[in-house]
Amino acid sequence: MIITMKKDASAKELERLREGFDEKGLRVNVIEGEEYNVWGIVGDTAHINDRDILANRCVANVQRVSAPYKLANRMFHPEDTVVDVGGVKVGGTSPIVVIGGPCSVENRDMICRIGEEVRECGAQMIRGGAYKPRTSPYAFQGLGYEGILDMAEARNRTGLPIVSELMSADKIDEFVENVDLIQIGARNMQNFDLLKAVGHVNKPILLKRGMSATIEEWIMSAEYIMASGNPNVILCERGIRTFEKYTRNTMDLAVVPIIKERTHLPIIIDPSHATGDWKLIESVSLAAVAAGADGLIIEVHDHPDQAWSDGAQCLKPEKFQELIRKCRKVAEAVGRQM
Repeated sequence: MIITMKKDASAKELERLREGFDEKGLRVNVIEGEEYNVWGIVGDTAHINDRDILANRCVANVQRVSAPYKLANRMFHPEDTVVDVGGVKVGGTSPIVVIGGPCSVENRDMICRIGEEVRECGAQMIRGGAYKPRTSPYAFQGLGYEGILDMAEARNRTGLPIVSELMSADKIDEFVENVDLIQIGARNMQNFDLLKAVGHVNKPILLKRGMSATIEEWIMSAEYIMASGNPNVILCERGIRTFEKYTRNTMDLAVVPIIKERTHLPIIIDPSHATGDWKLIESVSLAAVAAGADGLIIEVHDHPDQAWSDGAQCLKPEKFQELIRKCRKVAEAVGRQM
């Protein structure tokens, strides 16, 4: 429910109305504008009569919100959210960001070397997996905390913020201490206890879409994080599972304008996991920039044939640099900076 207040509403009238909502267990989010103040009412408003609210002299208009998500809804928050990740702005009219790095952290020298390479290519952040969710229990599962510390060293050497995936709530403290952008992976998109846990931390969250999740389910997962107190959520489309076998997943680029229309959250695209094939990454990246994405997260490895995981979808640094150069031209064509 959205309530627009009259310009001349007194503080006493507003306070009395707000107390009424508090008594009913509803949360009031205030959006202050130049002409009007708008209240977003979050909670079960089915038992609230619109006419009773309009009877208050301070109220100008009442509007119901049909979507189940409230905090992520653009109706509550008409301005684009811009998320600050270690000084790098993501969303709104900020320049399109590029995040690059290997699928897995293999050792300290490797992640620092690749970190320096992606920085020279034009990336603004470094990605790397320290804890790896794998389909097979016998596959490499990551270096764990050692990998997190290796990534922190890469940040020290390059000055770039780092991105890594959190898989369980018991590791939150080490991520809060060391990681700039905490990623919740596709397999954990509906791990609601984990979502609520990261909602209590003061770090931005990169929320990947589940491989079989609808757009609404994805936004509702973001709502879990925001409802727990953390508004700094970046959505990441990484392809969904369909019947198609020519790509690892199916990239849903239509999600970019849909997310922009329905929410105020930034959205970035992961062409590496969407395609599973390094030869397809450039084309999908160019299309994502043209569609209005706020960033790209791309796997980069200087020796993909020797990578400990997902080498087939890793770009070599020189191809990564060429991709960024081409994407900048597309960004300029659609009125964005990169």
